[in-house]
Amino acid sequence: MADDKIRITILLVDDEENILRSLQRLLIDEDFAIETATSGEAALEKVKTLENVGLIVSDQRMPGMNGAEFLGRSREYAPDAGRILLTGYSDINATIDAINKGGASRYLSKPWNDEELIQVIRDAVRHYALVAENKRLNGIIAQQNEELQEWNNNLKGRVLQQTTAIRMKSEEVQAALELSRISFNGIIETLSTLVELRGKRTHQHSRNVAQLAVGAAKELGIKGAELENIRIASLLHDIGEIGIPEKIILMAPEAMDRDEFQEYCLHPVRAQLLLDHIIELRSAALLIRHHHENFDGTGFPDRISGDDIPLGSRLIAFADQIDNAAMEIDEDVADRSLARAALSLGKCLDPSLLQHFKKCVRSCYGSMTKQKPEVTTVLMELRPKELQPGMILANDLFSGTGLLLLHKGITFDAMQIAALKRYYTIDPSKTGVFVLVKV
Repeated sequence: MADDKIRITILLVDDEENILRSLQRLLIDEDFAIETATSGEAALEKVKTLENVGLIVSDQRMPGMNGAEFLGRSREYAPDAGRILLTGYSDINATIDAINKGGASRYLSKPWNDEELIQVIRDAVRHYALVAENKRLNGIIAQQNEELQEWNNNLKGRVLQQTTAIRMKSEEVQAALELSRISFNGIIETLSTLVELRGKRTHQHSRNVAQLAVGAAKELGIKGAELENIRIASLLHDIGEIGIPEKIILMAPEAMDRDEFQEYCLHPVRAQLLLDHIIELRSAALLIRHHHENFDGTGFPDRISGDDIPLGSRLIAFADQIDNAAMEIDEDVADRSLARAALSLGKCLDPSLLQHFKKCVRSCYGSMTKQKPEVTTVLMELRPKELQPGMILANDLFSGTGLLLLHKGITFDAMQIAALKRYYTIDPSKTGVFVLVKV
């Protein structure tokens, strides 16, 4: 069956005109073009110019170039064409030669059987058409593969560009988030310092409470956002005291009259209202609201008890009592402040938290026994650049405009020294830094 798009040509070669006419009449109704030649030489010249030669039928015995030789040479110009040799019974050697050298796929003896010859020709043309179609389809597939490969290469390039752009954007976002986090922490630290400027607290009370509460929370397995809320709430737990008269702040609760105590009891609620404007601080603000609730239900502002008090609030209350006790102790600060807080277990404080504070209390106060003058230390006034980690601040340190920077008694570390150098650049103090130096 010939291909619908291209018409296949059959070349008939025989030196006898009557045989050629007989073959043409036999194939007149077939759907392919017929070309003829009366010699091998003429047929070879014609093959050079014809297209879509699907079959060559050649006689063997011809003057000059015989059929086997012609078929062999025609392969150069029509390599995919089928080849049939017409030969007499006595030409068996020539037939073998045509098959071996000329690439003939079939041979038919003269005289031929018309039905057999037509069927053989049809089969040969159908085979050529299938091979040609297969080549055409393979060519299309190859072209499509090339286009697909080019598209893939372009896609890889685009994906690489997009990936690079996404990575760069992600890095920008991460950098912005890190800057935002640093700024946010800076704001928290500033607010905490403002609370301590009231003068009631010493030895970095808010920071000590934060260190204790966070340490105990880690012992309990608390992490992530919940741990961060506890840290922030610890640093800001007394922010509601801003606005309360100084005389009330300096009084012990038991020494306050009714009106003064009611005023003091409002500071956790004021803190929550103050921080509620900042969405990121609302969870921490709730912990601050309840950090004065007592475990037995006698606290304020809501008089809740036991596990109804948020765990973060219970941790802050415990840390607050420990650090308040530590302010009054000169020696064995860690053990004695922990023992003082233990007197409130079951009343103000959650008894189950005691074991989780033991390690972090010693970490916080282990090297913070209040210093007394000894012959092994001398008081020196140093410039910030002369400070070294391990030196102890002898006096409260103020900036040039009177802002309290650090409380006396702290042991300098590298970060505090670096921060102090910045403060002296921004708002230099009128004096140096008075420290106790071991000699």
